Amino acid sequence: MTRLDELSRGLEHAAARLRAEDVDPEEARRLAGECADLAAEAAIELDRLSRGDPNDAGPGQEELL
Repeated sequence: MTRLDELSRGLEHAAARLRAEDVDPEEARRLAGECADLAAEAAIELDRLSRGDPNDAGPGQEELL
């Protein structure tokens, strides 16, 4: 399982709990913060994945000196 999969599962779990009718206001506040943290981590992970490994330059993509 990748880090992005873990973050996605965490978001799904927190969102499901937020939709529950028996969630109290304090728990809802905590879950909303957890969702924000997980979403921020997912954005960082997506950015990292989109950039690829800087040491693995494709053909013609050598570092300019």
